[in-house]
Amino acid sequence: MSKSITAEELKQIKDQQAELGQVLNQIGQLEANKHALLHKIAGINEDIEDTKKQLEEKYGSINIDLETGTYTEIESEE
Repeated sequence: MSKSITAEELKQIKDQQAELGQVLNQIGQLEANKHALLHKIAGINEDIEDTKKQLEEKYGSINIDLETGTYTEIESEE
């Protein structure tokens, strides 16, 4: 003889499992977005380093005021 839980209990379990599945799916989507954004950050950092090298070749070692674009030379410590 097989025994069964109530229809209400079964519905509750199914609803909980469905909700869990949805949340896990959302986490997966967020992780994929996070991964893509981390790659984008790496690309931006590479661009920043390239720009720094170009500016250093042109102006030498400098500190740039990002508000005004003016710069001061960095004196090397000898």
